[in-house]
Amino acid sequence: MVINWLSFILLSFAVFRLARLFVFDTIMAPLRSFFHEEKEETDADGNVETYIVIKGTGVRAFIGELLSCYWCTGVWCAGFLIVCQALIPAIAQWLILLLAIAGLAGIIETLVSKHLQE
Repeated sequence: MVINWLSFILLSFAVFRLARLFVFDTIMAPLRSFFHEEKEETDADGNVETYIVIKGTGVRAFIGELLSCYWCTGVWCAGFLIVCQALIPAIAQWLILLLAIAGLAGIIETLVSKHLQE
């Protein structure tokens, strides 16, 4: 399979957005809560630390580990989008475009917000 640079860039932004959706976005918290629990502890200096406790065993624990690791989820998201692109290209191109635009918009918003805070 040969992929051009535009497709690579779009796919990269799409994977970025899809992985963030699963690992960090509030809308997916109910899904994540089935596989792991977020715990907060306050240290002696008053800093709040958040850590994850994986639930269950076997496949449930595996998915919990996967959803707690942005890098791991990103690999699986990339695989999913690549397989979709190979099997159902007409639908996948629109999904990838949607996620890529949302991913780039999120990056721009973060940069703008940080700039305005300075």
